[in-house]
Amino acid sequence: MSSRLEITDFCSRDDPEFVSQTTRLRDHSHSFFQSYRDSIDTVSEESPNADIDRRSFVKLAGAATATAALAGCGSSGDGESDAEATSTPESDGETAADTEATDESSGESEGSGEFPVTITQGQMPDTLDPHDHRNIPADIVMRQCYEGVISRNRQGQIVEMLATEWRRIEPGRVRFSIREGPTFQQTENQLTPEDVAYTVNRMVKENVGFTSPQAGQLGGVTGAEVVDGERAVDVLSDGLNPIVFAEFAIYCDVVERAWTQDNDSSYVAQNMNGTGPFQLAEYEQNVQVTFDRHEDYWREPAAVSQLTFRSAQQSSARVNQLIAGETDIIVNVPPQSVGRLNESDSVSVNAVGSTRIIYNGMRANADPFSSQSFRQAMNFAVDLDSIITDVLQEFGEQTGQPTLQPFFGYNDEVEPYAHNPAEAERLVEESGHAGVSITLHTPVGRYLKDLQIAQAVAGMIDDLSNVSCEVKQRDFNTLASELTDGDITTGPKFYLIGWGNATFDASQTINPALTSDGVLTSFQSDQLDSLITEANQAVETEQREQLLQQANAFSHEQAPWIFLNRQFGVYGSTNRVNWQPRNDERIDAYSISPAE
Repeated sequence: MSSRLEITDFCSRDDPEFVSQTTRLRDHSHSFFQSYRDSIDTVSEESPNADIDRRSFVKLAGAATATAALAGCGSSGDGESDAEATSTPESDGETAADTEATDESSGESEGSGEFPVTITQGQMPDTLDPHDHRNIPADIVMRQCYEGVISRNRQGQIVEMLATEWRRIEPGRVRFSIREGPTFQQTENQLTPEDVAYTVNRMVKENVGFTSPQAGQLGGVTGAEVVDGERAVDVLSDGLNPIVFAEFAIYCDVVERAWTQDNDSSYVAQNMNGTGPFQLAEYEQNVQVTFDRHEDYWREPAAVSQLTFRSAQQSSARVNQLIAGETDIIVNVPPQSVGRLNESDSVSVNAVGSTRIIYNGMRANADPFSSQSFRQAMNFAVDLDSIITDVLQEFGEQTGQPTLQPFFGYNDEVEPYAHNPAEAERLVEESGHAGVSITLHTPVGRYLKDLQIAQAVAGMIDDLSNVSCEVKQRDFNTLASELTDGDITTGPKFYLIGWGNATFDASQTINPALTSDGVLTSFQSDQLDSLITEANQAVETEQREQLLQQANAFSHEQAPWIFLNRQFGVYGSTNRVNWQPRNDERIDAYSISPAE
């Protein structure tokens, strides 16, 4: 079994071992992210248009691998600037196949043995179109079949995938050299630069025949074009895009242009045609997705012979399935079940610090949340320390701004809101909304203890003398669809949601979730829009960081959310699999192998 964080005998938050382990988890997680961020700061001092040797970046980022068992894959810490502006196999001595085989692949030389694996999540995708969703559970499933031009390994390094080289040509233009060899599974057609350019345009352009909810995930990107005479694609941005490589290392699953255009949207939503290690065998919408190993994969075939994804919204059901041997990996193990799982000889518990912030969005265009005083009151009403301690049992951290520590742009001077019910009641009176009744919409089973967090928040608000609050349980996919349509008027006024940001850059949370045209926005402010626009156009790293810090301070003051917690990823797995979780919440089945 590969080394990983083993959380043992966690029965109560009063257990000294529990306190020791969770404290160590937080400290090591911070150490990983800070080491990664510091490495980026070091190399990003170069000129914005300079080509920087990627060996320097990899060497510096390698300091973070000491905590890999805790944090897994990382991402660019300061918006990457041009830290990864150029990369070739010669620059670091590794090809994508070499890097992935060393760090993440199963180690099975042929991948010909029978080794079925089942993974149980809290939610299942309601579409198989890789560009028609905005949630991690769907993305986890998609990434088994579809691949991006570049990726990140578990140690946080950007590695080759469908591109073999990437570099900045000029501000607003980067170039990806496209690999020869990968084929699409259904058609057996070779991957082409035209497929890559079409994929980018399908995501960011509305005139390609499809409006993707993922456009914001490639923030700043305006389109792509094939380079004449080269097997390459230029990606265009509106001015210098300082995080473009960090974005492409996480997003943009490449689809085949002809296959996607020749089939209607319902067919694309029910079938898959990627270049990845697994090919679709069966799809039952919202129930199960089954993959077979792709034997003609361009790298070594996976060790897993058949891969099945199932869902169970209730965490207790997932835990029972794991103990019974009905599944191999489960997500979001509730803290109270950790001790029970560790009593079993057949399973292990693994925890990592994630890149996800959990919050209660408040639609600022609708009463009573149109009042800044009322929004601040809701923050003062919530005892966040109690939620971390009693609900999450220390598997979480308090937040007071949209950006997690130590992401690029985090403001050290901003503290979480203190619990102050008297101040909350005073502000409610000041807002003119005393006596109002509000409803908190929440998914169930998507995030760690999501329903319990929502119930705790609602109870604390309801304890105020001049506000009443209740909880409404929602299907996650339905709620997410309402929230990610880019229309601030269609979603519920008050809701619990999470936002993961694997670029480690403040803009990639604030831009989609709080700017006026953000796909998930609950807030509209010219001042915040201006700060983010200016930050996205800033060339100097220090200037950009200051602007993002101002945006975080402004967001805290305006209180568009009830700032809740950073989520920790707590996984359970059977001892028959060799697997380590990643901090970006992706589950890479290609990295799973039989236990020794």
